[in-house]
Amino acid sequence: QVQVVESGGGLVQAGGSLRLSCVASGRSTYAVGWFRQAPGKERECVAAISAYNNHTYYADSVKGRFTISRDNAKNTVYLQMNSLNPDDAALYYCAAVPPRYTITVYFRASDYNYWGQGTQVTVSS
Repeated sequence: QVQVVESGGGLVQAGGSLRLSCVASGRSTYAVGWFRQAPGKERECVAAISAYNNHTYYADSVKGRFTISRDNAKNTVYLQMNSLNPDDAALYYCAAVPPRYTITVYFRASDYNYWGQGTQVTVSS
């Protein structure tokens, strides 16, 4: 059974930064997406990365502020979040899927097999 574990959430002031980490167990190298869901809102993909070659996707709302990266030797994917604002506050989830192609980036929740429990990000104004 693949386990996905997020960490790095917390409380930050507007304009501040956080770095989230996601570790997916297992022998595969997964394509990974970061999703977020705020109360009363739908879950949205904010960033995603392919298993290899570092192809990425960003939601328009985070472009230029968030950076997704990975260290395959550590089975870890990071989400560096800068210039945070209150609209970024949400429960952030990491999701993983064994990719059909090594360069494919998946940004739909339905594409992912494995999900973490989420890590809370709170931004004070």
